[in-house]
Amino acid sequence: MHLIDTHTHIYDHQFSLDRKETIERALAAGVSMMLLPNVDASTIVPMLQLHGQFPECTRVMMGLQPEEVKEDYKSVLSRMEKELERGIYVGVGEVGLDFYWDSTFEKQQLDAFDTQLDWAKQLSIPLSIHCRNAFEKMVKILEKKQDGGLRGIMHCFTGTEEEAIVYLELGFHLGLGGVTTYKNCGVKDYLPKLPLDRIVLETDAPYLAPVPCRGKRNEPAFLVHTAQRVADILQMPIEKLAAMTTANVQSLFGL
Repeated sequence: MHLIDTHTHIYDHQFSLDRKETIERALAAGVSMMLLPNVDASTIVPMLQLHGQFPECTRVMMGLQPEEVKEDYKSVLSRMEKELERGIYVGVGEVGLDFYWDSTFEKQQLDAFDTQLDWAKQLSIPLSIHCRNAFEKMVKILEKKQDGGLRGIMHCFTGTEEEAIVYLELGFHLGLGGVTTYKNCGVKDYLPKLPLDRIVLETDAPYLAPVPCRGKRNEPAFLVHTAQRVADILQMPIEKLAAMTTANVQSLFGL
């Protein structure tokens, strides 16, 4: 069985004491590839160091996470744009909109997101998109920018069936993570209606660990629990789900 974790931050300081062991556990669990989205200027170096240590089983993305958009966002984006010229990045991420805690930098977030969508178009690589408390604004931008050149993953998707349909119609995949295993997550109610070729799996480690690991630091090895839950909902063997979601990621990212 081969699974791909499409969104994991294992370069984070929370893994500083057991990063190598974390990757070994992932590989032993059947998670053969881990995609690393960037967060801000400070995470570029640790992310690249990790990729340099484990080039066979990791791939990197470049982007500015919406919660990290501050007054200096233009200079940060300028640095990231130069980084993308290196040609080692398989996607633009983690990017998007987040007005959950604070909308102080709403204008800057909107501008940063628009800029990074353009990068994905210009480089013809997919996006890893974060959206929290921003669905209507997100869709408005995506509808305006989508000319057939945008594709990617709606990371940590937990929305309604109607929201899922909107993102699917816009050409995006849905990233299902640990939240899918939680009792109050509504995605499982309509999951069987979704097109299987548009579903991918993720952990968002170290956050949002799935049941039965909820409350612990999340890690890529735990992706198996999410995969098993999704497979159970879809009434298929986990091996079949793993093959399908892996093929979806390979096609989307050209792996």
